[in-house]
Amino acid sequence: MRRKNKDPSVFLLAAIVLLLAAGIFAAVYTLRGDPVEEALSGDRVINVLFVIEQNQKPLSAYVLMYYPATKRAAIFDIPGETGLLITRINRVDRIDAVYSPGRVSGFESEIEGLLGIDIGFSIVFTMENLGKIVDLLEGVELFIPAPVDIRGDEPVLFPSGITRLDGDKAAAYVRHEVPEEGRDAAVFRRQRFFLGLLRRQGEMNGVLKNPAVARLYQSFLHTGMSRRERIRLFDEFASLDTDRTNIQSVGGNLRELSGQTLLIPFYDGSLIKEIVRQTLAALTRQSAGSLSERVFTVEVLNGTAVNGLAGRTAELLRGFGYDVISIGNADQADYEKTEIIDRSGHGDIAETFAEIIRCGNIRVEIPLEETPEGDLTIRNLEYRSDFTLIIGRDFDGRYVRGN
Repeated sequence: MRRKNKDPSVFLLAAIVLLLAAGIFAAVYTLRGDPVEEALSGDRVINVLFVIEQNQKPLSAYVLMYYPATKRAAIFDIPGETGLLITRINRVDRIDAVYSPGRVSGFESEIEGLLGIDIGFSIVFTMENLGKIVDLLEGVELFIPAPVDIRGDEPVLFPSGITRLDGDKAAAYVRHEVPEEGRDAAVFRRQRFFLGLLRRQGEMNGVLKNPAVARLYQSFLHTGMSRRERIRLFDEFASLDTDRTNIQSVGGNLRELSGQTLLIPFYDGSLIKEIVRQTLAALTRQSAGSLSERVFTVEVLNGTAVNGLAGRTAELLRGFGYDVISIGNADQADYEKTEIIDRSGHGDIAETFAEIIRCGNIRVEIPLEETPEGDLTIRNLEYRSDFTLIIGRDFDGRYVRGN
């Protein structure tokens, strides 16, 4: 019995169907399977965790919060010594105790719980690759306010002023802590470097999209994003104005626990969550002009007999992103009610400021305008800040009670 030959057109038809199916699948994956594109197309803030890793632990960790509609961002610095009750190890410990090189999901989860947000993406720079990244970017330019003298096997002196750091110098600048300086100085230095790195990535964005450069750059990172996804995200970040991007740190009290110094967040972590909520509201606020990007200045005066209250309140307000330009004592130490003097000229901003401490006592004092000739009045010369906060006895260190 003769076997019938298969019709070749059947094979051709099957091949066409398979190609069409593969094309449809690829299109669907491209359109719906790109988490970066989905995040950017949605009306929400994108949160990205950046880690600078040294000796398999975070030297610095920053959460960048970016809102595509306004193209504004804020950054939170997460100290490694932040103390939390970490459920997975069932004890109070440093937040970086759960950090695992190459797999940062546990660390991410603790930061999400601390800040009350969801982190969509993460990028890790190891100290071994940080210098290579800076060299690929042809250096990172920084303003160094005071000379930094790093002594060691290869001493380095960083002069004050605007300086472009190559890879080796950038790594030394970030890595070392000078014995004579306090911890805050090293933290500030690393924050300035991170902003400089973001700015330089934006300036070099066109070069970084070159396929050969993009492949090399991607090899220096640890991230769950594909190269295409990372390029798309960095495309968006290229428009960031880092000069107007504020870095806020998790604040707290240093305590000795289990033989180590931990930074216990203020008010059991509720304060940092409130700061984050206000920050997100500011990012998503569609304000005319640049008002929403202004940093408002504050003067804090202690109108009570409680020592140090103005300083502690100033730290609280700095956590919310206000520039506290002076602290001191009021003209008397027996103010019954806390008062805010508003010189900003923006009632809605004053209300937002007052909500932080739940103060309903706001007095408006608008400075006189300059004359057409540019003369300043005496009142203008005495202008001190956008807001003056006079602390009264009804303030418990966090809120005004009994308004």
